[in-house]
Amino acid sequence: MQDIHAQKILILDFGSQTTQLIARRVREAGVYCEIHPFSLPFDRIKAMAPRGVILSGGPSSVYDPGAPTLPPGFFTLGIPVLGICYGMQLITQILGGRVERSLHREYGPARLEILDPDDLFRSLAGHPVRHLVWMSHGDRIEILPEGFVALARSETCPVAAMRHREHPVFGVQFHPEVVHSEIGKDVIANFLFQVCGCEPIWNMHSFVESAVEEIRGRVGQGKVVCALSGGVDSAVTALLVNRAVGRQLTSIFVNNGLLRKDEAETVLAFLTELDVQVRYVDASKRFLERLAGVTDPERKRRIIGLEFIRIFEEEATRLGDCRFLAQGTLYPDVIESVSTRGPSAVIKSHHNVGGLPEVMKLELIEPLRELFKDEVRMAAKELGMPEELIHRHPFPGPGLAIRILGEVTAERLSILREADAIVREEMKASGWYLKVWQAFAVLLPIQTVGVMGDERTYENVCAIRVVDSIDAMTADWTRLPYEILARVSNRIINEVKGINRVCYDISSKPPATIEWE
Repeated sequence: MQDIHAQKILILDFGSQTTQLIARRVREAGVYCEIHPFSLPFDRIKAMAPRGVILSGGPSSVYDPGAPTLPPGFFTLGIPVLGICYGMQLITQILGGRVERSLHREYGPARLEILDPDDLFRSLAGHPVRHLVWMSHGDRIEILPEGFVALARSETCPVAAMRHREHPVFGVQFHPEVVHSEIGKDVIANFLFQVCGCEPIWNMHSFVESAVEEIRGRVGQGKVVCALSGGVDSAVTALLVNRAVGRQLTSIFVNNGLLRKDEAETVLAFLTELDVQVRYVDASKRFLERLAGVTDPERKRRIIGLEFIRIFEEEATRLGDCRFLAQGTLYPDVIESVSTRGPSAVIKSHHNVGGLPEVMKLELIEPLRELFKDEVRMAAKELGMPEELIHRHPFPGPGLAIRILGEVTAERLSILREADAIVREEMKASGWYLKVWQAFAVLLPIQTVGVMGDERTYENVCAIRVVDSIDAMTADWTRLPYEILARVSNRIINEVKGINRVCYDISSKPPATIEWE
């Protein structure tokens, strides 16, 4: 089997919320990469022997007290380096150039004029003369370090890209990793292939083979339980572990009472088709009892995460001599929950990351921890999963508990289930279900006055959330046709007892998140 780790690109995280997108672009180009904190010691970097290093952006200024920096001797390694935004400014400061506050800060789109059509910009100069890129900086390069030349500029940034004349050290002031930079993928690909000499050997087939071998080597003759939620993430995890260790795996599907309408029956039917050994546990009453009176979203997540783990531990004990717990944690879950890689901000905890207890009896296996959702779907296809399961909309581990704002009760769950089912039915009937990233209903802790049958009502408000996204790191609200919104609203108000008003969420991520809690 070809070693997908043989051509490693190291990404050092300086706190940018788009560091994971850099990794995504590198992997899309077919090259293996790892993200590590900027504080990774010099000896570790040297021992990893990467083909190249990318320095991420970040919220700091190089002149901030305690600003993140590189280990002493970093540039003596002689390996190719690409600094992005803050990474470029840090290269400049360390190597003797000058960084200053820009008189005209650049946040958003800018036009990039290429001065040197080689290396990073090979095949990109000429037409158009100026390329649209995405900027986000308040500092800029005023004096280049000795030996460096400018490769590109923008209207307000005289050095928008640079390189050393003799050594493979580059910097770009814009963000090539975001979709708004129209030449971003080309710039990253040129760094990987023209500068670092990598080959595109990392793909979903090689990932699946590598993951199976890694799981098999770690588990040995041990037993594994897999936490199944019914979504594509946990199903792919189960299939990977099943391929690695076969009947040593028992997948546990816990009905926490927070599932969508008919979810349990649908999931069990899917899993039977996939020939996965499944144990069904109905813990609906148990979860509702734990959530009684709880309104804080972080407490909900932690309670649910803890209860899941306790159930898996109990089931593992019944199986006897079970050491491992496999779960479908994804990269966005990790980065929004805990800052394990670098100084990027924590947004919220996920039940299978930030919601885990500090002490567990089971060792975690998380083969998808470095993947984004669309990559998981590619892996699912590689594993032969049915299309219907592959393209189901994402559903959070805490389920409807974080789509009910306020206390979770059996009555409120029943109301939301019916409303959510109508949203999904209408999205599928209209042909829009597969066009969007996610569509769901949210039950608000608000009651408003309405009129039904000439009588006054005082009932709940339901919000509809439909978004477009690629990887859930960013999202935009979907411009659904009015006639679809009208049908959804009309059906919910007429068919769901307890709701008399429907609203449509037109917030993007950022500043909002996709889920409401």
